[in-house]
Amino acid sequence: MIQFGLDRLLADPALRRPLAGKRVALLAHPASLTRDLTHAVDALAALPDIQLSAAFGPQHGLRGDKQDNMVESSDYFDPQHGIPVFSLYGEVRRPTAPMMDRFDVLLVDLQDLGCRIYTFITTLRYVLEAAARHKKAVWVLDRPNPAGRPVEGTLLQAGWESFVGAGPLPMRHGMTMGELARWFIATLKLDVECEVVTMTGWEPDAAPGYGWPVGERSWVNPSPNAPNLSMARAYAGTVMLEGTTLSEGRGTTRPLELFGAPDIDARQVIAHMQAFAPKWLAGCRLRECWFEPTFHKHAGMLCNGVQIHVEDPTHYDHAKFRPWRLQALAFKAIRQLRRDYPLWRDFPYEYEHDRLAIDLINGSEILREWVDDATTRPGDLDALAQADEREWEEMRRTFLLY
Repeated sequence: MIQFGLDRLLADPALRRPLAGKRVALLAHPASLTRDLTHAVDALAALPDIQLSAAFGPQHGLRGDKQDNMVESSDYFDPQHGIPVFSLYGEVRRPTAPMMDRFDVLLVDLQDLGCRIYTFITTLRYVLEAAARHKKAVWVLDRPNPAGRPVEGTLLQAGWESFVGAGPLPMRHGMTMGELARWFIATLKLDVECEVVTMTGWEPDAAPGYGWPVGERSWVNPSPNAPNLSMARAYAGTVMLEGTTLSEGRGTTRPLELFGAPDIDARQVIAHMQAFAPKWLAGCRLRECWFEPTFHKHAGMLCNGVQIHVEDPTHYDHAKFRPWRLQALAFKAIRQLRRDYPLWRDFPYEYEHDRLAIDLINGSEILREWVDDATTRPGDLDALAQADEREWEEMRRTFLLY
């Protein structure tokens, strides 16, 4: 039976003993829950030996009420627990000195999706850096990476760091938040007291969850458009849709599992993908679909699109599924079918105004240039990505805990 870091901390007074007499803050979101679905802030506040002094919320807020990027949360006062709740996606992204003065130890309990662009890992980096400056301690209450251990994508290149690019990781990094904390501390050479309250019983290579404990834990959205395990598996590819004019399914019940637009022919796109790079479609099933977003891109318009199915074990192969390549292939198919298609979305993305969103998401111009160049083949992107993937797998080995 799996136990997350939060569950272990709550169950074992000996684990909590170093927190005695210290002011404790919590960084959390809606999925920061115990197995019985009690929120971490309520569970910790109920312990007589924990002095809860503040809480922090990342992007989308502690309560998860904010829908999209560049939709900010405000600070507020929690009347039930009598503590301030500070937003790290509002007026600031990094905790300020007055915020840091509210605690001695920060507990980080954030369910991640295993993708570089998911901003909770950037917030983790920022609080570790702030803790080093202010001589505070950080405890990471570890949780599973629902995308498991596979690695995919090119490394973020120097100069492309942003709120959606915390460091030189591949798009699909295959690490937990606790492991990433160890990597950040070593890579950034931080002098900070950091403890990882590890999980017990996590088996990232075990079927059917391959990272997520299916049948043992309820899935609760860590952000508004992360509704299920299928989305988490596909996200390292489908997140790139945020940098395009294609709908990623926001405003539908299957966000970031499908893509489409009113003016594409999904059957043609799928056929071209199958002809151009069939190996990149392994491990999943693609299905033509129709949808009408209720908000966001193409709201109220009928879209022809493609849904990526990664749930049924008869066609999902965890080791073979490569969402980053699959989505890159979809872009390539559209570009080859229609050279003049306005694929790349030119708009501010995470407060960046000067660089294309697709490049910011990928941490370089490599993928976009591969898509747009009519002469490039699958092997060209593979050669670039495989070198980075091998480098990352070797680099991360020291920091793995499971």
